[in-house]
Amino acid sequence: MKTLVQMSLGLTALAAGARLMVAPADAKSVIKGAAKGAAVGHFVGHGHAKAGAVVGAVHGHHHAMKKAAARG
Repeated sequence: MKTLVQMSLGLTALAAGARLMVAPADAKSVIKGAAKGAAVGHFVGHGHAKAGAVVGAVHGHHHAMKKAAARG
């Protein structure tokens, strides 16, 4: 069961990484989001740091794209 969860997290991370590569964004925002998400996931416990990093990276990318669109 544990390997199934790890495999699904790995595939999720791969899919999120592929999504991030499609549209360019400020790498600093993506990395900062991933670090914040990993920290939050770590404190939640039970191996959620990886999932938090993925979600944080996606959120950082989204925020950077919104900021870029607002600039014009």
